[in-house]
Amino acid sequence: MTEALTSELLALALEAADRAGTLLRDGRPDDLAVARTKSSPIDVVTEMDLAAEKLITALLAERRPHDGVLGEEGAATEGTSGVRWVVDPLDGTVNYLYGLPTWAVSIAAQVDGETVVGVVAAPLRGETYRAVRGGGAYEGGRRLSCRPAPPLDQALVSTGFNYVHRVRSHQAEVAHRLIPRLRDIRRSGSAAIDLCDVAAGRLDGYYERGLSPWDLAAGDLVAREAGALTGGRPGTPPSGELTVAASPGVFAPLQELLEELGAWHD
Repeated sequence: MTEALTSELLALALEAADRAGTLLRDGRPDDLAVARTKSSPIDVVTEMDLAAEKLITALLAERRPHDGVLGEEGAATEGTSGVRWVVDPLDGTVNYLYGLPTWAVSIAAQVDGETVVGVVAAPLRGETYRAVRGGGAYEGGRRLSCRPAPPLDQALVSTGFNYVHRVRSHQAEVAHRLIPRLRDIRRSGSAAIDLCDVAAGRLDGYYERGLSPWDLAAGDLVAREAGALTGGRPGTPPSGELTVAASPGVFAPLQELLEELGAWHD
């Protein structure tokens, strides 16, 4: 992998995220409609999710027609170049539906299965996070660094909940048992933004069960390039089973506690 390739991929990811973010910010109709539901009636896709993914995939196909694409709203092409784009056109759809500001466009580029570029654009926060493998993580002109690690009982940790009632009930029980052992818990509704907030030092840690590749690909790279540790259950990478990201001193005790509490199963 050459520097020229990563520079090209980063520039394209930034352009695609900016265009999609502008569409979502400026084009949101007052009578925004739910186009369909996914895992449950509260796990929604809006017409704007679909429009943003169409914009992104069309741009990628125009500029790099031989690349593969994996998108949340159905885009799936294999490609022949060794590059695959992992796209969440609107992470935090329910926030967006309700007019809340915590939503983002998340775009990652993978080469031979490894994420090398990640971009997370959060238009209503006026922030675009970016990272290149081995090159650090940035928001605008500021290099990001995760917070110095506090003791676990002073750590501020974010999480998310599944939209399927049976699953979220267990997740709520885990959170109930976890809260007394932390400073507090937050729940933003966007995995990509939570991972970037770990990178930016706004959170000491984050965990969630049930993420898909497009939820975490870009944000995971941003967090790691800012000095955070990421993983799943002990000894495993982040996955749908469990994703954990935290500053180095918080990561191991948080991961061990989540294992003890059964955060990795429903």
